[in-house]
Amino acid sequence: MVTLLNRAKAGAGAAAWLLAAAAQAQPGNVAERLGRDIDVQVERHQAGVERLYKDIHAHPELAFQEVNTARKLAGELRASGFEVTEQVGGTGVVALLRNGSGPTILVRTELDALPMEETTGLPYASRVQVSYQGKPTYVAHSCGHDLHMASWVGTAKTLAGLKDRWQGTLMFIAQPAEEELGGARAMLADGLFRRFGKPDFAFALHSWPMAHGEIGFNVGAVTSNADAFEARFHGRGAHGSAPDKSIDPVLMASRFVVDVQGVVSREKDPFQFGVLSVGSIQGGTSGNIIPDSVVLRGTLRSYDPAVRARLREGLQRTATATAAMAGAPEPELKVNPGGDATINDAALVERTEAVLKAAFGAKAKRMPPITPSEDFAEYGAAGVPSMFFLVGVLDPGEVEASRQPGGKPVPGNHSPFFAPVPAPSLKTAIKAMSLAVLSALQR
Repeated sequence: MVTLLNRAKAGAGAAAWLLAAAAQAQPGNVAERLGRDIDVQVERHQAGVERLYKDIHAHPELAFQEVNTARKLAGELRASGFEVTEQVGGTGVVALLRNGSGPTILVRTELDALPMEETTGLPYASRVQVSYQGKPTYVAHSCGHDLHMASWVGTAKTLAGLKDRWQGTLMFIAQPAEEELGGARAMLADGLFRRFGKPDFAFALHSWPMAHGEIGFNVGAVTSNADAFEARFHGRGAHGSAPDKSIDPVLMASRFVVDVQGVVSREKDPFQFGVLSVGSIQGGTSGNIIPDSVVLRGTLRSYDPAVRARLREGLQRTATATAAMAGAPEPELKVNPGGDATINDAALVERTEAVLKAAFGAKAKRMPPITPSEDFAEYGAAGVPSMFFLVGVLDPGEVEASRQPGGKPVPGNHSPFFAPVPAPSLKTAIKAMSLAVLSALQR
């Protein structure tokens, strides 16, 4: 009888242990068990991370030219105990931290900046100029990649400081040329997964013009498909006073810009997202000379592959019809496929959502997909379940004021006035990414 009772007690104890272990493995409990430890690590590294952010902000580099930026990030991760390989896919960095058996988690940041002038007036504002497309051009981190890089380093340091709390492998990658949507492909083509192993899950974050402390995410498409196009209309030049002697390519280009919007407003399902924008028109040298040709450049954005195909077909048809109506030669149209829509894995989002909401409450929420594009999609397309989420970086008071009737709009990504608030934005980004990674490592 005593033996039976002891066995019963032992069985009950084992069951209780298994229940306790299962409870600890729940995603929300990761925030409860490790949230305070993460906060300690974040505070420990905050000053250095913020210095790095301002340094990178003041010294931006364009796509595939990010030599100094990559060197800084590689040095930071080596100092944190990672095995670092540089020049992957050009200027890319791969940093591994092996810590026993367990999943491999990829965390990506981008290295490149934009060919534009910053007008924030910040003491650490970029004044860098380079030659771009044959012209002197300012360079600025007006998309937030500097904040992504600094938080990527902060997350690496945080997780390295908590090695006794997890098992698995961290794969931190810093990729070139996100703005040109070619860096991810370059790293994959250079054997990223063949050389360093294929990860079980992948994460990336992006700054967004929300209040700092807020986090946004969704299941399914979270960014858009992107295609760039160039249309060249050929005409016949003439004096501006004798348009009858010409075939006017300026008129063709003008008509095309207006008529091609009919593809979006009249041919596409109004409940499906699709945008066609012309951002550049170049032609002619003088106001009294009708030129021989005009070049237009623009972009197509969509979420759905069928909408993407409809926009491409409508673009070609409208360009051809515009030239035919003017009695002009066939136009030259080039469509360069960019990034595919980034697709968030449903199971990974649901698990990560639990830990983010446990840590940040209502400030962590689902939101509709955004319209820009991202080549983080390439890692998901290669078969890695992925999650891409957004972090707010602006003053909450200014964001709230912008939502009021007549309120001043806040500057968004790619604005020359885009200026994240560093300290709280970095803290939120580092904590959120650390929790996401630790949650995935529990599996």
